[in-house]
Amino acid sequence: MQLTEAEAAVLDFERTWWTEPGPKEEAIHGQLELSTTRYYEILNELIDRPEAEAHDPLVVRRLRRMRDRRRRSRAEHVGATSEELS
Repeated sequence: MQLTEAEAAVLDFERTWWTEPGPKEEAIHGQLELSTTRYYEILNELIDRPEAEAHDPLVVRRLRRMRDRRRRSRAEHVGATSEELS
């Protein structure tokens, strides 16, 4: 399955958004005509697809690492909170 032009544009944007002036949210809306919520929904779905990794392996792997760190952090936080309640 191939990436659509819109999906490729999301990955391309994620690679270069920091070069744009102003907040990322404004650039998402201005360049991609997406809400911030929809942008992140698409991005999170994309990073699990092999064709997205083939399109931009560095961005996809970086995003996967960031997601995994957030998950571990939340799991550790939940574990610590549960232990404090015991």
